[in-house]
Amino acid sequence: MILARIINGGRESDDEKIIKMSDLTKKIKEDPSINECGAIFTFEGFVRGKDRAKTTEKIILTTMNKDETEKELEAMVKEVKDKHGVRSIAVVHYLGQFEPGDPLFLAAVAGPHRHETRAALEEIIERVKYELDFKKKEFGSTGTQVILSGG
Repeated sequence: MILARIINGGRESDDEKIIKMSDLTKKIKEDPSINECGAIFTFEGFVRGKDRAKTTEKIILTTMNKDETEKELEAMVKEVKDKHGVRSIAVVHYLGQFEPGDPLFLAAVAGPHRHETRAALEEIIERVKYELDFKKKEFGSTGTQVILSGG
């Protein structure tokens, strides 16, 4: 099972249903391949409010082309699934305006054994951060800065 979604979320959008981590794990557990699994690993990335002496009030996360970014995410998820031999991967990345504590990125991976399942999750986390075309505008105590994918 593969689920790869880019969703308009955030505080100023009710375009799409907000998906929670419990929704992802439920979807994975409902997939028939769960009988072949012995591990589920999850990750939730959210807005950090303070980093050393710098505070963040809000961020705005965008992408130039949501549909294209979602296609790239889906291809990435399929590649990682095949590479590591895991059974299910579900990933959701939100776009919009967010405040500290708001979730931005959810990922869940189910596989036969913990080693390949954890490796698949780690690869998804890193590749989403560095390979997908996201732009983050961060507002905080040091002013406003724009961070392109990988930052």
